[in-house]
Amino acid sequence: MTSFKFAIASDLHIALPHTIWNHPARFHLVEFSIPAFEVVLADIANLDLDFLLLPGDLTQHGEPENHAWLAHRLGQLPYPVYVIPGNHDVPSPETMSQFTPFYKLCGYADQSQLYYTKQILPKVRLIALNSNNFDSNGEQIGVVDRVQLDWLEVVLENIPPDQLILVTVHHNVVEHLPDQKTNPLGRRYMLSNADRLCELLQKYGVKFVFTGHLHVQDIAKSDRYDLYDITTGSLVSYPHPYRVLSYADGNLKIESHFIKSIPECQDLRHFSREWMGDRAVPFIMRLLTDPPLCTEHDLALEMTKDLRYFWADIAAGDAKFSFPEFSPKARNYFEAYNDRPPADNNTVLSAI
Repeated sequence: MTSFKFAIASDLHIALPHTIWNHPARFHLVEFSIPAFEVVLADIANLDLDFLLLPGDLTQHGEPENHAWLAHRLGQLPYPVYVIPGNHDVPSPETMSQFTPFYKLCGYADQSQLYYTKQILPKVRLIALNSNNFDSNGEQIGVVDRVQLDWLEVVLENIPPDQLILVTVHHNVVEHLPDQKTNPLGRRYMLSNADRLCELLQKYGVKFVFTGHLHVQDIAKSDRYDLYDITTGSLVSYPHPYRVLSYADGNLKIESHFIKSIPECQDLRHFSREWMGDRAVPFIMRLLTDPPLCTEHDLALEMTKDLRYFWADIAAGDAKFSFPEFSPKARNYFEAYNDRPPADNNTVLSAI
């Protein structure tokens, strides 16, 4: 009987102090990235983990010294660690080939490609995909390219049917927010060819995909495919989560934990929630003034007072909203962000 335990920490955005970009509108608390990660490592030290999974955005912006710091730290851990790149880790085409040498002990035995597969436990196979690419203008896009999809199908064809397959990829493959595939603010977090990937995964019975990128605690069940996208929020964003997952008897038990304090900030959750609220106005204004709401500017600005913690509450998972003071159109729009089953933070999912 297959049983194992692992942890997930996502979007670490590791930044050594001298590499931090001190932009006044910086949304994420990258100055807390290293102490936050150290708290996670201390918390999970005695859990007898089989492995740790890091689904991308390992560094602030792909700085070699930040990759080097993280790779060294991961090499000190007593359990295996498996990583994939996020968009921050490979910010330009030139950096694509520079990623894998840092993480040869974290899945990348073959350093010639940004994806891999590994038999991580008896009857448990991990497939780690790269979703970071660039268009003809050099702009980053989220896509699993054709070469990788062809490789993936060959891999899946050759995995015995009694094996549990776990897939990780940085960009979301199932919508976690209303109209995420089409909303200009949400679609950049989605894999552009998510349907093609999901079709392939369903064909071979894959049920669990682990993603990051969105900085939100959410578990989404696809309406079209029999699979779950389990995305984990960022360690440098409210509510600073990580997950501990246990698999046994065909069930995946998911428990979420939140960093409440680090030496540099004793009340991290309160500080971080206020930090996010202070910087939420431009984002909320776009939701209010863009289609479909097209709210007049002054009214939208007034409404932002009631929406100060809107994104923070979404990021925390299991969101429940009620805006009776809004117009019916605005109320329906924002209450559509209420969470849908399954629960985002603590739940049990079946692999059968």
